[in-house]
Amino acid sequence: MKTLVFTWLLIVLAGIPLPVEAQPGHAKDVLIGYFGPNDMAHPEGGDMWCAATLAIEQANLAGGFHGRPFKLITGWSENPWGSGVKALTHMVYQDQVWAIIGGIDGPSTHLAEQVVAKARLPLLSGANADRTANLANVPWMFSILPGHHLQAAALTKTIESQVKRKRFVMVSSVDHDAHILTDELNRCLRKRQLSPHYHFEFKPGHLHDSEPVNHIIKANAEAVVIAASLQDTAHLTVRLRQKGFNGILFGGACMSRQAFVDIAGEAAEGVIFPLLYRPSETTRQFNKDMLDHSGRSANDLSAHTYDTVKLLLEAIQQAGLNRQHIRDTVSKLSPWQGVTGTIHWDQQGSNTRPVTTGTLLNGCVTPYPITVSERPSSTRPQSR
Repeated sequence: MKTLVFTWLLIVLAGIPLPVEAQPGHAKDVLIGYFGPNDMAHPEGGDMWCAATLAIEQANLAGGFHGRPFKLITGWSENPWGSGVKALTHMVYQDQVWAIIGGIDGPSTHLAEQVVAKARLPLLSGANADRTANLANVPWMFSILPGHHLQAAALTKTIESQVKRKRFVMVSSVDHDAHILTDELNRCLRKRQLSPHYHFEFKPGHLHDSEPVNHIIKANAEAVVIAASLQDTAHLTVRLRQKGFNGILFGGACMSRQAFVDIAGEAAEGVIFPLLYRPSETTRQFNKDMLDHSGRSANDLSAHTYDTVKLLLEAIQQAGLNRQHIRDTVSKLSPWQGVTGTIHWDQQGSNTRPVTTGTLLNGCVTPYPITVSERPSSTRPQSR
């Protein structure tokens, strides 16, 4: 068995396309691959797993696929480019799933994309904001989460309106997703003829010393733009406030999540971030369903994962059990209305929905700039 999986791995990485027959049409369950951790407690992927299982549970309660239940086949590794590849190839060639949902970030989605490109089955991601994955022109790949380029455009518009020509600094991590967001932010800033007075980079998890905070304080900046993981963003937010920084803090969409507030506490108040979906009656119902299902509130990643699974299931219902037809139907369903808003594909299969900005007001996620009419739409920070 190990030899067989290793052989598949070499073939996939060598770029040799393999025609794959999906699971027999008479199989009991309709299998869908899930490339992500199947653990509710996972710090990065737990909420996404809860959302995916909620969507499957709801579909099966509604009758499944002509009476046959949908089932998620999971595969994951904390080392995606190592044993994670084996998990993917096993789902594709052994389990013969009809499509794959995943990964949980840009790098893991890039990996899954390479596998589905050779195996020719649909891949839908609710957590990939790196548009280079879609620019590879793999017709089987779809990204539901609005890309970093859209998030950066919204954030820099607000930076310009709030900071204008005053001094601001940028602090960014060198991990993959933060690096992509930083590049997009710099591109958008250049278009607006803005540039940070100072740009400090750090390795993920290496904020234990005071160097970056001291640099920022000495710069006498009016604002700080942070591009980093949730934990690094939260820790930096706390330390800046503790050092007496009273300017505006801008950051990524992770600032909207409850996990950020749990770490940052009162320092989280007033931060500004890309708001990937706006509170509405639909999102409130989804939040209730998530609480009933798993005891967790929704956030940007879980909501987009939920939409990802729901869209795929609708495509399967319309297309039947045929990988090519499922892929074509996913494409044709655009524009599709989900809990996060309208999903509208561009030619590369990336969601083009515009992004706005949000803030934390009295601990609640609120659209920014704040208006009287929008205050009732405020919600608690999004879970995790």
